[in-house]
Amino acid sequence: MRQAILDLEASKIREVANAGIGRDDVLAFWFGESDEVTPEVVRQAAIDSLQRGETFYAHNLGLPELREAIAGYASTLHPRIDASRIAVTSGGVNALMLAVQALVDAGDEVVAVTPVWPNLVAQPAIMGATVRTVALKPVNGEWTLDLDALRAAITPRTRLLIVNAPNNPTGWTLTGDEQRAILDHCRQTGTWILADEVYERLYFEPTPNGCAPSFLDVAAPDDRLVVAHSFSKSFLMTGWRLGWLVLPPALMDGMGKLIEFNTSCASVFTQRAGVAAIQHGQDITPRVVAHLKACRDVLVPLLAAVPGVQVAPAKGGMYAFFKLDGFDDSLDVAKRLVTEAGLGLAPGSAFAPEAQGWLRWCFASKDPQRLVEGVRRLRTWLAAESKSIR
Repeated sequence: MRQAILDLEASKIREVANAGIGRDDVLAFWFGESDEVTPEVVRQAAIDSLQRGETFYAHNLGLPELREAIAGYASTLHPRIDASRIAVTSGGVNALMLAVQALVDAGDEVVAVTPVWPNLVAQPAIMGATVRTVALKPVNGEWTLDLDALRAAITPRTRLLIVNAPNNPTGWTLTGDEQRAILDHCRQTGTWILADEVYERLYFEPTPNGCAPSFLDVAAPDDRLVVAHSFSKSFLMTGWRLGWLVLPPALMDGMGKLIEFNTSCASVFTQRAGVAAIQHGQDITPRVVAHLKACRDVLVPLLAAVPGVQVAPAKGGMYAFFKLDGFDDSLDVAKRLVTEAGLGLAPGSAFAPEAQGWLRWCFASKDPQRLVEGVRRLRTWLAAESKSIR
């Protein structure tokens, strides 16, 4: 096996989850998904497709009707995007990996903004790239970007910049002005941008289009920009494995070939479900976002009231990322919380070394009272720890 694969670090989130999966007494908030099922209208579209016998291969780039639906949907949020720039993928993870495969050669330099979902730094490493990171900085629990430091890190040697905003795990997001500055700088250096914008609709600040700022708002169609999206979060479709890429026209033919050599195509019945999700999106996504904001507003004040916790409300995403003072090994703490408190959180060290001592709590809970009970368990565990230290 290639050394780059052997050197990959196993998922620390999975390591924690494996300690608690199957235990009915554990409140699980470790994975980035809601515990609410996909809406019935979406599930029914897939059922109807299967009943029609749509179990065969589709076009590499996706069903024309789904590509048109995605383009129409995206064009309501951003400047017009033509369906000819849309590639349907087998999930957001697949979209990101395809983009990296298309753009990165062994030995290339890649810059990534961290903390970030670990796949985003692992994918270029799999391709043999050298990955450099620029760390966000926490200020009173809120993570911020040093734009000058990022620009200094991106040079003509940098093949690709990877940025995820709204960010998993921190909730940090970019402003439109920051996106323009980054895009202008990358134009000068000839650097490609891979923007992971799967959380763009899960945004809690007021905006005219109801989503986070996007590189698509400031870029031209032929800019060196690839934007990755997913049906998972804002349509409650994590298990369906359906996503898409917005690409410059020059990349489309090559992407079709690359999809052929990876997955051939997304399954037709899954794509039919995607069409239904977009058709009924105004009944699905605003409700999801409103519920997530309500969950955030339940959880964050409770966490902030716990002694020793540093946390700020996330502007986007579905996570509270908080620091637990006096507990520097976040993996050890996360494992202990599972076994000793019945509370399943993701360790900050899974997302970057600079997030050691932090924990990620996915607040996408159908029942917000689970969040209340989770904080109660955290408080009880901390109180027991405090007594044992004395």
